[in-house]
Amino acid sequence: MSIIRPPEKEVFVPQKENTPASTPVITLPPTNTPTPTVEPTAVVEATAVFTPTITSTPLPEKVALTGVRYMDQHGVRNYCAPSTLGMALSYWGWKGTRTDIGKAVKPYEDDYNVMPYELEEYAINNAGLRSITRIGGTIDLLKSLVAGGFPVLTEMGVYQLDLANNVSWMGHYVLVTGYDESTGEFITQDAYKSANRRVKYTEFEKEWRSFNFLYMVVHTAEKESLLRGIMGPMWDETAANRAAYERANREIAEMTDIYQYFAWYNRGTSMVKLQDYAGAAQSFDEAFAIYETLPVDTRPFRMVWYQTGPYMAYYYAGRYQDVVNLADFTLGLTNHLGLEESNYWRAMGNAAIGNRDAAIADLKTTLKIHPDFGPSMLKLQEMGAN
Repeated sequence: MSIIRPPEKEVFVPQKENTPASTPVITLPPTNTPTPTVEPTAVVEATAVFTPTITSTPLPEKVALTGVRYMDQHGVRNYCAPSTLGMALSYWGWKGTRTDIGKAVKPYEDDYNVMPYELEEYAINNAGLRSITRIGGTIDLLKSLVAGGFPVLTEMGVYQLDLANNVSWMGHYVLVTGYDESTGEFITQDAYKSANRRVKYTEFEKEWRSFNFLYMVVHTAEKESLLRGIMGPMWDETAANRAAYERANREIAEMTDIYQYFAWYNRGTSMVKLQDYAGAAQSFDEAFAIYETLPVDTRPFRMVWYQTGPYMAYYYAGRYQDVVNLADFTLGLTNHLGLEESNYWRAMGNAAIGNRDAAIADLKTTLKIHPDFGPSMLKLQEMGAN
């Protein structure tokens, strides 16, 4: 497939036009979309408000948490997420295996991606632990969390060998379990590469940027107050989303090429979480325009597999045809069904423009990939087709 039609050569071009709706659009306050360039005073204010709490006790020069059972992802298709979550859970005494997690979060073998919320649900519902996921993390916050005794699961964008035997960009989870200030490195448990893999802070941040600096912390109830204290304002989800939005604004003005693409995409993702869907749609339009200018062999063509913000932005901005077109584009890159989110959003777009049969077919497809997928079951019920 990749030889006949290399997915990196394909580009998505939004129509940017509203389509007639057969279902009501959510009414939101008027969009106020700031320009990418942030005034210096605004940057200082944002930093002051959203910087994690700094304690009077300096962090240790080196931390290496122990007690994690290393799990690789090899021998099973697309097992990065189950393996990495398994390592995070094992630190807190969980005795299960990566297969236990995989059966729950990706029962369909060729599911191309497991979302952070699916991992969080497993930790809470199946492992008896608590979990918190945020965007807008920082290197300093990661070090503070690890120094406080909390391994941190992060989502990254990496270039590595894919199933078609090509080196290309893809999403990847890693667990941060330590750091070393003398070398400027994190100690990570990487299910693809190795245990105790060291990564320079600068390289880590580059790879983390493509997922809007997303991080997840599994913890026990007894440790929650300690975790709250370390995270400070970032415990509050709206504050974290706002911090990510402000950082994306700065990086749009500061960065070029693929990093500016990531910054625009991050801005859109943050605005979706802040429920400014029209502004988010504009941000994703800018990201897709930059994508087309990138060297073909660097294009992160799997981006929408992992981060589905554009679907939500276009849908709630009333741009239903763009929802359908983007899902067609994303699913067509590999001609494979293993993306329940893209099938779901194509169904939502088609339902909104009156293509009932196509919507029902896609919703039923999502249930083959992800049995009992709540959003699809709810929509089928709403359409009287369950």
